[in-house]
Amino acid sequence: MSTQSNAIPGPGVDARAVAPAALAETRPLYWSVRRELWEYRAVYLAPLAAAGVFLLGFLVTVGHQVAKMRGMASMDAMHRYETLASPYDMASGFLMATGMIVGAFYCLGALYNERRDRSILFWKSLPVSDTTAVLAKASVPLIILPLTVWAVTVALQFAMLLVNSVAVAGSGQSVTMLWAQLMPLEIWLMLLYHLVAVHSLWHAPFYAWMLLVSSWAKRAPFLWAVLPVIAIGALERLILNSSYFFRLLGYRVAGDESAVAVTNWPLDPMTHVTPGHFLLSPGLWSGLIFTAICLALAVRFRRSRSPQ
Repeated sequence: MSTQSNAIPGPGVDARAVAPAALAETRPLYWSVRRELWEYRAVYLAPLAAAGVFLLGFLVTVGHQVAKMRGMASMDAMHRYETLASPYDMASGFLMATGMIVGAFYCLGALYNERRDRSILFWKSLPVSDTTAVLAKASVPLIILPLTVWAVTVALQFAMLLVNSVAVAGSGQSVTMLWAQLMPLEIWLMLLYHLVAVHSLWHAPFYAWMLLVSSWAKRAPFLWAVLPVIAIGALERLILNSSYFFRLLGYRVAGDESAVAVTNWPLDPMTHVTPGHFLLSPGLWSGLIFTAICLALAVRFRRSRSPQ
């Protein structure tokens, strides 16, 4: 007589030995991230809406871009590239700014809202640890959102290139010059590097700080996130007559110069990236240590804070 392999474990089987395997099969981190995307659709809807608005504006002004191309024969190579790339750089900058705004609002409400609407009582009843929940929320602004912004930006710029090519061809000019000057593949690779290096790794302390405030604040997480920063800068100015703290924040917002060999924007596809200098910079690692501390405190506060 054959025995069934899925029989219920008997009294001699330690249930604690079965639980980790069963928990691994459920992939709690994966489903926690999926849950965040289900609940916060603005993570992908906001960049899509911003791309649609920008594309509409580009359709209205594409005639001016074609008119500029007529006088490019007398321009030097750098001036020609900047003229052609200007709307595409504006598109990427507009979407990156949208992603930063969405990431900030998401982090400020990620842990606060579940306590406010008491949904944390349901989520805590599931076999998902506080560490997993916080890491899933942190992965949205640090991983999901930059990749979403990159994908939407690539789709938007490709659509702009197609529209621009049709308009250029209709005016009797060469489409080859447009694609050869812009070098879209190089631009998209540079954009991906910029998003990962700056918007994910370099800006991680901002998002971690806002998650910490979201896990702790009982009211108005935005004010609790902003007011201490303003107070520290104001006290430094009042007592020491200096502004090192605000300059440090500005340096962190602007991005690390060691990520690339040049710092001017737009990012020329021939810009030399320097990931080695960036990965070895003290500013990067001090920021990541601050990020780890903030996330660890956010886990602790989520575990101890009660619903409002």
